[in-house]
Amino acid sequence: MLSEYLHLLIARALCEIMTGVTSRVSPTVTRVITGGPAVWGVTSLGDYLYVVRYNGNEVEVFDAVTLTLERVLPVPGISFGISGITACSRNNCLYLCVCYYPSIHRVDLTTAAVNSWRTGETPRGLSVNANHNVLVTCAKNKKLQEYKTDGRLMREIYLPAGPQSPWQAVQLSTGHYVVSHWQSPGVLSVVGVDGRLLRSYGSSNSSDVGPMKYPKSLAVTKNGDILVADEGNDRILAVDPSLTRAQVFPLPVDLRLVRPFGLYLDVTRDRLFVGEWGGDLRVIVLDNASCIPWQV
Repeated sequence: MLSEYLHLLIARALCEIMTGVTSRVSPTVTRVITGGPAVWGVTSLGDYLYVVRYNGNEVEVFDAVTLTLERVLPVPGISFGISGITACSRNNCLYLCVCYYPSIHRVDLTTAAVNSWRTGETPRGLSVNANHNVLVTCAKNKKLQEYKTDGRLMREIYLPAGPQSPWQAVQLSTGHYVVSHWQSPGVLSVVGVDGRLLRSYGSSNSSDVGPMKYPKSLAVTKNGDILVADEGNDRILAVDPSLTRAQVFPLPVDLRLVRPFGLYLDVTRDRLFVGEWGGDLRVIVLDNASCIPWQV
């Protein structure tokens, strides 16, 4: 079976080299991790996958290859209102944020030591930017905060008037930030480091996918396309870097995704992790995640 798969990959690569045409395998479900309660966030670093659940005071640690549960990692202080998780390879740590007691908790993955600090009001999504600093979206203050790994505040970016309820921000290769706004109809915006609105995608855009409803987590592919957990529509959207077009991310028809919340793209493995807030409360693992509609 493995030999046949390797031959298929080699044949596809030779075909692409000879013809110049890229052939892609559609995204496929590699594994479904069941359990509960609802998945608040998912991220990956090195050989491990990290999952945090609603009102949990620990992080589930899975083997990134076999996707089997290895252990749980206690994190005091996160049990009520956990709202985001991300990982930093340079600092070898996890960051988690708590919404109702606005704070970030840094977990050293070598020593398991936890360091915490206060943030702006209603912190939601987290990400790590190009400077290896942690970026948190503060919904009530409508701003982004950038912290060093020791908790020093480096920058605050106030978001422009207009879209409300920012959920997560991710830095693009241009240095700008794409922000999801948890509202209906939903909005994506791209802002500069000064907070200036550069472009947006929302209900007024011409698209056959219909409006987003309460978009949450984001992931950016190596080509700059943006994947969005469109929670209210039970789907993942793929939006091009110009924010001018969107298509539904292709999933197996029998998957029946319910309220996607956590979203993480492992670019190295070309693997997308999706955590559900509803339904069976699963973590769905999709391979060939770079296969989005306009690249087929």
